[in-house]
Amino acid sequence: MELLIYPVLGIVAGLAAGLLGVGGGLIIVPVLIYAFTSQGFSPEVLTHMAVGTALATMIVTSSGSAYQHHRNGAVVWSVFLWFAVGLSAGALLGAKLADLLHGRILQILLGCFAILLALQMAAGKKAKPSRALPGKPGLVLAGGIIGSISAIFGIGGGSLSVPFFSWCNMKMQQAVATSAAGGLPIAVAGSAGFIYTGWNEAGLPPHSVGYIYIPALIGIAITSVVFSQIGAHWAHRLPAATLKKIFAALLVVVGIKLVIG
Repeated sequence: MELLIYPVLGIVAGLAAGLLGVGGGLIIVPVLIYAFTSQGFSPEVLTHMAVGTALATMIVTSSGSAYQHHRNGAVVWSVFLWFAVGLSAGALLGAKLADLLHGRILQILLGCFAILLALQMAAGKKAKPSRALPGKPGLVLAGGIIGSISAIFGIGGGSLSVPFFSWCNMKMQQAVATSAAGGLPIAVAGSAGFIYTGWNEAGLPPHSVGYIYIPALIGIAITSVVFSQIGAHWAHRLPAATLKKIFAALLVVVGIKLVIG
């Protein structure tokens, strides 16, 4: 069962990463919590391991989806470069903050966070026509906030950066593409942070490096890199309204499941 669940999870996460620019963490973390619980991992570390492992898998999914979006000319690299500075610093901070939270509290916070984002998107409020992206310091600051929250919850940042870019009147396809690219600095910095904070943690299972479980990382990575590019291909063929509806529905389902446990 363990050998099957991780590659299947990689397919779903890869499609979500490419299609929605979310990095797949909103799907990966809840499933890994269930898988790690069934494998008898210590309750004291399994949620943090799910978050850390999810971030590590996003190095692969974000790379694949960002490459495909780049081929379609949708990534706004001038925005990404300064945004990535903040994302990296924020992700390191977020990994440290997550280490201070109890596992169950982390699950509930993630669930509430997902539901609130879904409600915000479902409200359908449109940005003022005059609103534009902030300058370089503003992009670094926004990236820092998004990076820290993303690392705490093990997500690729798209669930925050896609609404942020849309709020600043960026086209939906560009928002998804640039957010997908932004998942890479979050994943790299966040993974490093979870390796460091979990390095000497008691109760870690075999084949772990800090809070990252290597068998799950490999199993998910095998399929996610291909399917992230397929998802990115679809993203440029679906209307923006459809993308938002899929995104909001996904957030609601995952959020409710995490809150109720």
